[in-house]
Amino acid sequence: MSIDPAVYARLREIADQLPQVPGIGKIEIADGEIVMMMSPVKRHELAVIRLARQLNAQLPQTHPGYIAHGGADLEDVGLGRLRNPDLMVFPEANLDDDNPAFLPHEILLVVEVVSKSNPENDYHGKVRDYSAMGIPMYLLVDPRKGTGIIHDGPGYDSREKFKFGDTITVGPWTLDTSVLRTYA
Repeated sequence: MSIDPAVYARLREIADQLPQVPGIGKIEIADGEIVMMMSPVKRHELAVIRLARQLNAQLPQTHPGYIAHGGADLEDVGLGRLRNPDLMVFPEANLDDDNPAFLPHEILLVVEVVSKSNPENDYHGKVRDYSAMGIPMYLLVDPRKGTGIIHDGPGYDSREKFKFGDTITVGPWTLDTSVLRTYA
């Protein structure tokens, strides 16, 4: 599961030096490899925005000082993993430091919207990694199928499936998935 710390450090150094390439949206490190992912399509981003909006409306009541935000890296050096979730719930104050990435213990929820190009990563690799990192909840949203899975509990032993249109409960939050759209 984890890789040699020196190997991970070298992979991280290389990833940090890679140039910005048009069409490449995210760079992650998993399974001893640097993974470059295509930029997401508009419906993917629409799902992220609509889920973030719902979470951010509820967070002042459930977790004051927390926000739902995407675009930041999540790193577990011990596991040799660098991920860039589509959306994470974390304390807003944690944005105000010089650390290049969030640490797993800072995160309450990760959300991934399945891409057209690499769905296996969200269904397998990220389930394994987020669980191993100790992230309490992982919400997987799949616009290819109009479905999703709520992963919860130790080792994500609780998995609740849903379809777009359902109102779902993710931890203390209620989300209306009727606002989500499938890919064309």
